[in-house]
Amino acid sequence: MYGYGGYGFFFDPTYILVLIGILLTVLASSRMNSTFSKYVRVPSSTGLTGCEVARRILEANGIYDVTVQPIPGNLTDHYDPVHKTLGLSEPIYNSSSVAAIGVAAHECGHAIQDNRDYMPLRVRSAMVPLVNIGSNVSWPMILIGLLIAQSGLYFGYRMMSIGIVCFGLAVLFQLVTLPVELDASRRALKQLGETGILPPTEKGAVRRVLSAAAMTYVASAAASLLQLLRLLILFGGRRNRD
Repeated sequence: MYGYGGYGFFFDPTYILVLIGILLTVLASSRMNSTFSKYVRVPSSTGLTGCEVARRILEANGIYDVTVQPIPGNLTDHYDPVHKTLGLSEPIYNSSSVAAIGVAAHECGHAIQDNRDYMPLRVRSAMVPLVNIGSNVSWPMILIGLLIAQSGLYFGYRMMSIGIVCFGLAVLFQLVTLPVELDASRRALKQLGETGILPPTEKGAVRRVLSAAAMTYVASAAASLLQLLRLLILFGGRRNRD
């Protein structure tokens, strides 16, 4: 395929941006997996399971309309503000490890955000339907628009522009997610301390688990930003050249 922006859309120097993004996500994922694997084998002195920790934190905050339930998978833990459910993966739900306590408390942090009308969480939740659509159509529109543009039709540029905007919405969603996740971890550590669930000697271990998890969101957002930058360089270069 001929040059796009003077380089070639599929083989060009801007791929270094993609490679950097991949490296960041791989490193963050590796750190998360190794940290989780380490502390999921370290039992907490509390003896409480992830499920029990979650219910205790929710009750301590006067939250009684959220259901804590086990879900399949590994590290699939999440809070659903629409259905008011806090899903804990099987290794977390029944485990009394330091990692399980940290993850359960983090998800409770999201439930507390919802209960307190934390604005970034509201913004993120409102973006979900639009972002889901944008994520599904962005790359097909970019690639199809590229093929049309190479045939000399201006409509192809318009289609690529829309595709890039859709991809940009997904990137914006990831950026909005960062403060939501960081705040949930902050709330988790605070709740574990205030409720007396977590002894001071285990606070550092839980913080390391939560920090490793946070880095996966940071790396993912950085990778998406780099990909968006690449698209803008390629698209802008082609428009200027034509």
